[in-house]
Amino acid sequence: MGAMRARRLPGRHRRAEGQQATYREVIAIKEFRALWYGQGLSLLGDQLAQVALAVLVYDRTGSALATAAVYALTYLPSIVGGPLLAGLADRFARRGVMLTCDLIRASLVAVMAVPGVPFWALCALVFIVVLLSAPFSAARAALLPEVLEGDLYVIGSALQNMTNQAVQMLGFAAGGAVIAAMGPYRALALDAATFLGSALILVTGVHRRPAAHNDDAKPSLWTMTRAGARLVFGSKNLRTIVLFAWLCGFYILPEGLAVPYAATLHTGALPIPVITGLLMAAMPTGTVVGAFLFSRFVSPPRRLRLMGWMAMLSCAPLIVTALRPPLAVVLAAWVLSGIGGAYQLAANAAFVQNVPAERRAQAFGLVQSGLMAVQGVGILVGGFAAERLGPEPVVAMAGVAGLISAAVLAMVWTESPDEARAPL
Repeated sequence: MGAMRARRLPGRHRRAEGQQATYREVIAIKEFRALWYGQGLSLLGDQLAQVALAVLVYDRTGSALATAAVYALTYLPSIVGGPLLAGLADRFARRGVMLTCDLIRASLVAVMAVPGVPFWALCALVFIVVLLSAPFSAARAALLPEVLEGDLYVIGSALQNMTNQAVQMLGFAAGGAVIAAMGPYRALALDAATFLGSALILVTGVHRRPAAHNDDAKPSLWTMTRAGARLVFGSKNLRTIVLFAWLCGFYILPEGLAVPYAATLHTGALPIPVITGLLMAAMPTGTVVGAFLFSRFVSPPRRLRLMGWMAMLSCAPLIVTALRPPLAVVLAAWVLSGIGGAYQLAANAAFVQNVPAERRAQAFGLVQSGLMAVQGVGILVGGFAAERLGPEPVVAMAGVAGLISAAVLAMVWTESPDEARAPL
């Protein structure tokens, strides 16, 4: 399916087809800066909130199961609600959807920050807050191509991705210390403030745009969900791109096994928590490096041609863990895997090119729900297998399975029509 361009809107920045953009050009665009700053601020608050919730629930219940159950609630709403609620960002103005979600989430998290909220209410509030991230994320993902076009979009996506990974690394490194200093309730209050800050940035920095479906007879959410599923999975090209994106279920799995893996690598030189932090930061570090190199030094047409090879690189280094190497080798392998994961930039660009602008939010919501599902299921299956086999062979098997899947997708991709793989 060929790309469908929306009508020219104020603040929309174009670039000649195939021409490579720079980070300076992207950062100079006011609307992109607003989306970027708001995303980084909100994500930093969420990182603190995740740690705060884990501490709060464990302090209240003393139960590892209850703590894990609350953490699982950060996956379930996106899987269940994403396909249904993402369509709101196509039915209504996308900036308005983002503002509404930010304000509601700020209010709910503020309630969570009140000491004495019952455990059942805390779980319900977590569920709703995460549920609202589905239409917000879909609206932001659909709005970005309205702000940036061509290679500007790829560079902007790379910058946002690097920001996400950097914030995660910062959260892993400093989250526990911040919670220890300020306490979980104040950390939740800070998270509520970040949602308000994000809303303020959107109001002042992002132009108003009409809804993508601007006709009077708006379809129902269920109708839009079914239409989005037919769009995404009814096209061979889009199916292939989506499956490329969902490969992350294989190479994200090791992060879910970081704690037991750290225990097997423990020699007394470093504490297990330090080893765990190094392992969990390895892939995000590689992703930041890979995203920068892939977007800055590889031309737009070549990115799409390299997508299959980079996808294989995201999984192949994990196979070395079958040899039970020392920590330094494991870290190098996981960093290299993160570098290979930069192929997601090309997959994202190809996906945007092949989805009509007025259905972009629904399509992004479906794919995002699948991403959450494959990550959650992958980590769950990996944990179950690691209980019986140990973390090293499980990580290696994930690498083998991912490498085979990536190779098959690469062959299918090379057989796609040239227009499906044309540069933006």
